[in-house]
Amino acid sequence: MVKLGAAALSALLISSTGISYAQKQGGILRINSNDNPANMSMLEAPAPSSEVPLMGVFNNLILFDQHKPQVSLQSIIPDLATSWSWSEDGTELSFTLRQGVKWHDGQPFTAKDVKCTWELLTDKAPEKLRLNPRQSSYDNLAAVTAESDYAVTFHLKRPQPAFPMLLASGFAAVTPCHVSPAQMRQHPIGTGPFKFVEFKPNESIKVARNLDYWKPGRPYLDGIEYTIIKDPATAVLAFIAGQFDMTFPYTLTVPLMSQIESQVPPAVCEMTTTGANRHLLVNYHKPPFDNPELRRAMSLAIDRQAFIDILAQGQGEVGGVLQPPPEGLWGLSPNQLKQLPGHGPDLDKNRAEARTIMQKLGYNSDKPLKIKVSARDLPVYRDPAVLLIDQLKHGYIDGELELVDTAQYFPKILRKDYSVALNLQTSGPDPDPILKVFYGCGASINWDGYCNPEVDKLIDQQSMEADPRKRKPLLFDIERKLAEDGARPIIFYTKGGTCRQPYVKGLTIMINGIFYGWRMEDVWLDK
Repeated sequence: MVKLGAAALSALLISSTGISYAQKQGGILRINSNDNPANMSMLEAPAPSSEVPLMGVFNNLILFDQHKPQVSLQSIIPDLATSWSWSEDGTELSFTLRQGVKWHDGQPFTAKDVKCTWELLTDKAPEKLRLNPRQSSYDNLAAVTAESDYAVTFHLKRPQPAFPMLLASGFAAVTPCHVSPAQMRQHPIGTGPFKFVEFKPNESIKVARNLDYWKPGRPYLDGIEYTIIKDPATAVLAFIAGQFDMTFPYTLTVPLMSQIESQVPPAVCEMTTTGANRHLLVNYHKPPFDNPELRRAMSLAIDRQAFIDILAQGQGEVGGVLQPPPEGLWGLSPNQLKQLPGHGPDLDKNRAEARTIMQKLGYNSDKPLKIKVSARDLPVYRDPAVLLIDQLKHGYIDGELELVDTAQYFPKILRKDYSVALNLQTSGPDPDPILKVFYGCGASINWDGYCNPEVDKLIDQQSMEADPRKRKPLLFDIERKLAEDGARPIIFYTKGGTCRQPYVKGLTIMINGIFYGWRMEDVWLDK
């Protein structure tokens, strides 16, 4: 067996994490939330509006170090597992589990719960998740076996060196066998530092300190209250007025963050990369969008840099499917990016080509193609969708905005009840499982049903490759092929702002993923 490493709990508690040792116990952290979740099931959660409040309710087997802003395979630390190791052939990942841990209802945590969790995620359990967005992430997982009450093994179909990255995600919460998926939607039970208290739709989500948490002295906070305010300008005014201690992560634009900095000078504000991109989503199962030349024209009409300049005041980057460096560990270099179709530097030439294609298809300035552009009814979707409509006019395409509430948006997209959409998806921190889950044939959140067996083969090849020097050329081949196929053209990456009062301590904002840093057990209030 090849040992990956572990740490005793005592070592974890005294490790150097960059946080002060003058932590104070108590207090309620008040945060605005940017949207209303459909329910409280972490395994069914598709977005930060549910994942951020719930991550502290649960534990993972392993977790990204909450105080290292760039998450990676090297930043993974123990959580419910105390140690883990690979078999010699790289197809079995075994965990030794922490003993004495209890669920919030007092039941003991055992290996059976781990097995039940991944049977739910792989759709092998008798009961089913209503929405299972990460099912395809585990296509390479053959089975999970409980070797004893406190030992469990993940059996893979083929080697996948980055598989621990899946298990360290905030979405990889271990859930109890004895609580049904239906109950978890209403009142989730975890082992984490915070207990779920209540969810009032369109009002608030509340969690409270778990007095019996297995990690001594954690959490510091008595609780966290998330008040749902969909309008970011209203949320900013509430923060300025002292109603919140922190803004919802990554949601501030440059003007909104500047407004806070000017009116609340002591506030600690960070504008960071998120690892999330906006992209053009075209349902090519519906004519005329089944014509690849039409989809190519749409991509050629887009001025990607304009999105960054107009919407983010320059705070963003143009990139491919994987987040650009240096924050992204696997993204394309600027020179590689220029080689992709639609990313050439001559915008006028690109748009002229787009119009030529559209004219051959029977469209022109007097007879444009009329479309609806669907977008989730949040500023991070809505604002770029408005700009996208304006840009597509350069290719003889006349768009109308269709706003969709969050509860209906993801089901609508997944059942392909749209023509064109401005969508958002994550891009890391590792190519696994991003490439498989978004672009693999038949994958669970392959939004437009893209399928290319050649790309599938390359995705599997890069997944099995442990050497980054050999893996990166495979990733460039995948990026190039996706761009040539017009598979969901990436428009831009933007940065997002987060502000907090200076007395909010112990929080690290991640720079290459929005779903990894919200355990909140080390956060405390210095007041």
